[in-house]
Amino acid sequence: MRLDTDKMIAEIEDGIGWVTFNNPAKRNAISLEMWEALGVIITEFQHDENVRVVVLKGAGDKAFVSGADISEFEEKRGSSASKGEYDQKAANAQALLYHLDKPLSAMIQGYCMGGGMAIALNADVRIATQDSKFGIPAAKLGLGYAFEGVKTLFDLVGPSYAKDILFSARTLDAEEALRIGLINRIVSRDELEPTVRDYVNMIASNAPLTIKAAKAAVKELIKNPEDRDLAKVKKMVNACFDSRDYAEGRNAFMEKRKPVFTGK
Repeated sequence: MRLDTDKMIAEIEDGIGWVTFNNPAKRNAISLEMWEALGVIITEFQHDENVRVVVLKGAGDKAFVSGADISEFEEKRGSSASKGEYDQKAANAQALLYHLDKPLSAMIQGYCMGGGMAIALNADVRIATQDSKFGIPAAKLGLGYAFEGVKTLFDLVGPSYAKDILFSARTLDAEEALRIGLINRIVSRDELEPTVRDYVNMIASNAPLTIKAAKAAVKELIKNPEDRDLAKVKKMVNACFDSRDYAEGRNAFMEKRKPVFTGK
């Protein structure tokens, strides 16, 4: 894949697609070029059959992503007119994360703020260190927070906590984030990478078609009943039963061995 920035790193290792926000000097604050590169990476991973699971992480030990690179705002987001291109490219990357049909995990260490939290909220599972910090400081900057981001937050934590986080613009510690459902698990810094690797490798060894069908079903559940595409989910479930992987799973169970799934 072609990336026009060294501030995003994409790697594939044993079926895991690793995405690293590589701007540690600014606590991985995300710039316009990083939003663009993120979209390129996620598109590539979506279509790469060798990628079973995707992991998002930040370079260094200070932050996952500390937010948007505010130093760009004067030039690239200084008014409602100039913010159009910026918002479109950021929204495109967010949409690609949301529509990724493979499991997406966020490995969070340190600050996960603003745009960083918006990115992390699109992950299916978020594992964070004990000293991680979370928040959406939009109200301290005077900028508007897009509906899609509010809905993603709302779907995770409910209306009361969503309003609390957005109104106060305060910083939450990892314990509170876990309690309200913002993250899935807390581990120590030493345990973070081994825990994430063990977890995503476990997912990668499972049947891809089953996982895709389950992820699709959860997405439909979040929608209003009248907007749900249950026929799509049913088709994906039926595809699991018609797959070679289903035969492999049955045979492996009977033969008391670990199945080898191909996603077909």
